[in-house]
Amino acid sequence: MRVLAAMSGGVDSAVAAARAVDAGHDVTGVHLALSRTPGTLRTGARGCCTIEDSRDAWRAAEKLGIPYYVWDFSERFQADVVDDFVAEYAAGRTPNPCMRCNEKIKFAALLEKALALGFDAVCTGHYAKVVEDADGHKELHRAADWAKDQSYVLGVLTAEQLEHAIFPLAETPSKAQVRAEAEQRGLSVAKKPDSHDICFIPDGNTRGWLEDHMDLDSGRIVDTEGNDLGEHRGAQAYTVGQRRGLHIGRPAPDGKPRFVLEIRPKTNEVVVGPEQLLAIDVMEGIRPSWAGLAPREVAALGDATDARSEEFPVTVQVRAHGDPAPATASLSREAGEPRLHVRLAESQRGVAPGQTMVLYQGTRVLGQATIDSAHADRPVVAAS
Repeated sequence: MRVLAAMSGGVDSAVAAARAVDAGHDVTGVHLALSRTPGTLRTGARGCCTIEDSRDAWRAAEKLGIPYYVWDFSERFQADVVDDFVAEYAAGRTPNPCMRCNEKIKFAALLEKALALGFDAVCTGHYAKVVEDADGHKELHRAADWAKDQSYVLGVLTAEQLEHAIFPLAETPSKAQVRAEAEQRGLSVAKKPDSHDICFIPDGNTRGWLEDHMDLDSGRIVDTEGNDLGEHRGAQAYTVGQRRGLHIGRPAPDGKPRFVLEIRPKTNEVVVGPEQLLAIDVMEGIRPSWAGLAPREVAALGDATDARSEEFPVTVQVRAHGDPAPATASLSREAGEPRLHVRLAESQRGVAPGQTMVLYQGTRVLGQATIDSAHADRPVVAAS
């Protein structure tokens, strides 16, 4: 096949491209320029998408003997990822920009351009697996190495996108093996640190970045009874589950820490309370999508509106490195708008609107939705 290898400048994408070449594909490497003013150098493992990363990707492509290009996706990235990040925080939600980047950039804009240029597939260094079911339908599954598994951030992929996705690292048992292979191949990125943090916030200071990109007005911190506890420095810069940085100045009556329970952007209030009030067991999600065929119970809805599917068993994950939790799920349509409903078998804490919930059955990724609301549907047990 003609394969376009997305090369970030890291070791994973370099080895993935090398394996695609070994498999006999006609491979072309491409690095995505996501900023009009990229930094020149990375700071250790912080950030990515710098000029240094572009050069590392070029060196890897040279070593593999494949053509290499840099494509400017900075305007699309600004609109679909950065602006969305700001809008979500302004609405009091906690977004996941990596999910949005995979959805809108790496497996929408990039794949769209690749197919238009005659490529058959896009290859990336993600740790995930695409398999075919008995009828030839593509499914997304966890990678062999669960410690490095990245299927969560790929939960936004659609059936059409899975038809054109290649993940050569799917069966690799460890990251150490990838680095050893890179060393053997003579790739200069063999010992390059993995990137962390949000790529457009390389110093990891989300509050500082938000202060530079949106108006953060001071307001009141209140408890669940509405009692005034102090002043915050911009409600949008807080997130559900946060404990540090509240600066209330006096302890709760029981002497235990307070946590952020809710962000109210309309009244510019931050609601705080005891840790046990973070417990939720029901989540509702908007903009659901399915990574392959929809579950049988959802498919049975057909085109019906104002209807709700039967419940089906799942495990649900709400963070990239979180533990999957047993649950049941169902899909409803109200005035044609789909909404995902998930009921957890056991309560979870620190779940914030704006996060992505990804549904699994075994190792298979069923799909995902953006959490619109989360609440407790069982009596809250006070901490002892």
